[in-house]
Order: sequence, then C-alpha cells, then structure tokens
Amino acid sequence: MFAFILRRLLQAVIVMVTVAFLAFMLFQYVGDPVVFLLGQDARPEQITALRADLGLDQPFFVQFGHFLLNAVQGEFGLSLRQGAKVSRLIAERFPATLELALVAALMALLIGVPMGVYAALRRGSFMSQLLMTVSLLGVSLPTFLIGILLILFFSVGLGWFPSFGRGEVVQLGGWSSGLLTAEGWHHIILPAVTLAIFQLTLIMRLVRAEMLEVLRTDYIRFARARGLSKRAIHFGHALKNTLVPVMTLTGLQLGGLIAFAIITETVFQWPGMGLLFIQAVTFADIPVMAAYLCLIALIFVVINLVVDLLYFAVDPRLRGASAGGH
Repeated sequence: MFAFILRRLLQAVIVMVTVAFLAFMLFQYVGDPVVFLLGQDARPEQITALRADLGLDQPFFVQFGHFLLNAVQGEFGLSLRQGAKVSRLIAERFPATLELALVAALMALLIGVPMGVYAALRRGSFMSQLLMTVSLLGVSLPTFLIGILLILFFSVGLGWFPSFGRGEVVQLGGWSSGLLTAEGWHHIILPAVTLAIFQLTLIMRLVRAEMLEVLRTDYIRFARARGLSKRAIHFGHALKNTLVPVMTLTGLQLGGLIAFAIITETVFQWPGMGLLFIQAVTFADIPVMAAYLCLIALIFVVINLVVDLLYFAVDPRLRGASAGGH
C-alpha cells in the first residue's frame, strides 16, 4: 500500500508541475500584466520600475521558480480586473462551486444508479426503453440549453424556482454555505439539476451495461444454481461488482462537475469559480486564469488519488497483484 501511494503521489507531483508550467506560460504569452496594471498611457520608466518590482525582468526559469513557490503557498498575485488577491477571490467563490457540484453529483448517483439497475433487470419493458430514450436526450442536449429550458418552464412559466443567484447563505468561519437555509436550497435546485442531467445519464447507461455484463458471468449462473433469491443475486452479488467502474466514473465526473460548471454558473449567474473564470477570460485577467487552472488540476489529481485508493481497497485483485510484485 505504501509503495502504491508513493507512486501515485510522484505522478501527482509531475502532473501539477506540468500544469503549473502551462499556467505560467499564460503570463508570458497572453498579454503583458504590466500594461494591464498601468494602462496604455504609462511612461517607459513606470513600466520598467513595475517590471522590476514584479520580478518580470528576471530570467525565465527564475520567474517560474518564484511562480511555483508562490503557487505552493496558494498565492497567484493580484487580479488585474478587481485589484484584489486572487487567493481571496478563489476562497470566496469556491464554496458555491463545490456545493453545486456535490449536490449535482449526489442527484446523479441517487437517480442514475437505480435507473440503470432497473433498465438492466427489465431491459425488454416499455419503461426501460423509455429510460434509454430519455438518457439519449440527456447526453445529446447541451447544458446551456437544458438550463435555459428549465428557467423558461420552472422560473418564468410556473414561478416555482428562482432563475439566478445563490440565495441566503450562512457564514461558518471562512466558509459560506447555502445548504443550511431553505432559500439556499430553493436557489440551488435548478442549477444542480442542469449540471446533473448529463452525469446522471452517463451513470445510468454505465450501470446498465455493467449490470448486463455481470449477469452473464459464471459466478452469477452458479449463484442461481445454488437457489439464491433474485434479490440476493441482483443486489448482493451483481450490483456490488457493477459499482466498481461506476465509482471510478463518479470520482472523475465530480472533478468534471467542478471544472466544467462554467456554463451552468453563467446561465444561472451562480457566484462560483466558473463565473469568476468567465469574467477573467473576458478581461484577460491572467492571474485568475492561472489560479483556476492550477486549482482544477489539483482537484483532479486528489480525486484520482482517492479513487485509486478506493479501487485498491475494494478490488482484492489489485492487492494480490501488489503483494505479488506485479
């Protein structure tokens, strides 16, 4: 286990250094931060002085070393658009994005897994065919269109849910949460459903495919021959083995929900990191873009490490292979 974790940590470090290098290249080739800070009418001596203060007159790899050191400490400088620390802006927006992603992932799991199991066990029924048709729509429709349709129907037409904002939040130290208020839950429903639909359909189709594959295996036939009940076979044996690849997909999709909530947050004006990133791209706010890229990479690396460890704990074949030195 220790060697397994060590290898994963080494891979994680390599990935993060690579992503940090790509983020650092934004400072080199996507505009000049000095010009953004001082404006086009700045005098040459002002530009030279500010470049020296920011360390931009130093060699490339010296600048990259400083960038890495600051990134490890969570510092990415000042936002060129807002003039505030990027770390503070990210800290203010991260709770909203994380809560939205977690609620969407929970919806996708709690609905997608039972739907997939039902579609596999009743694969010839009308309801199973209907679920597969609906899943195709969920995969095919773009997220922004789903969000707009939900707003049109549930906000404009019925007036059941608000169409923008996060609602009332509660401050818990440095963390803000909308999940502790009724208004917060009222605001998060539509964006969470919008974000969850694509993941839900993926999980449903994966569970169905894996369930059908497992039900054809020899040990399931043997379990039937022993006279075990259908409930014990389907949920005690088949579903347990089906959830191993689903666990991997869910972990990776959680990172995807956090990283690619940009469109949903823009449609619903959700005050999260995705909306902050869109605004940063619009105004070429390079420090915010670099911080967002590094943070998303870190989230994916951590989630991959956790998923690998869960795989190692759940699948005895991996432990056997590790013990055997393979």
